[in-house]
Amino acid sequence: MSLKRTAEYYEVKERDEMKLLLERIEKLEFQQKLLLKMMSPKGFEFDQLIIEKNLSEQDVMDFHRLCEELNKELKEQKAEGFVFYSPLFKKFNERLHSQLEPAEVIDACKKQKLYEELMLLLEQNI
Repeated sequence: MSLKRTAEYYEVKERDEMKLLLERIEKLEFQQKLLLKMMSPKGFEFDQLIIEKNLSEQDVMDFHRLCEELNKELKEQKAEGFVFYSPLFKKFNERLHSQLEPAEVIDACKKQKLYEELMLLLEQNI
């Protein structure tokens, strides 16, 4: 077998293997969606939202960082006597992942009991 034919053979084989891997990934994603439908999300609404929106671990870490920052600001503003928190909502909305809608995130976080005080105040601005 010539060197050229050997190279072509391995190129074809590599493409076939990549195609099989992609098909397997697509199948797993489909099965994951079916499993999500079967599960009761009670108590895990935010986690389910993350899976449904196909967010990464880094995206979730960014979300938690955002909420921690807003929680800190909320405490500072409360200590200073603030009663309007629309600037917090504006920051939340601007920095929220593009795949997420504020109302659905707030609702899911409240149900999963994440950042409860913050989410209650943000909800007032929807």
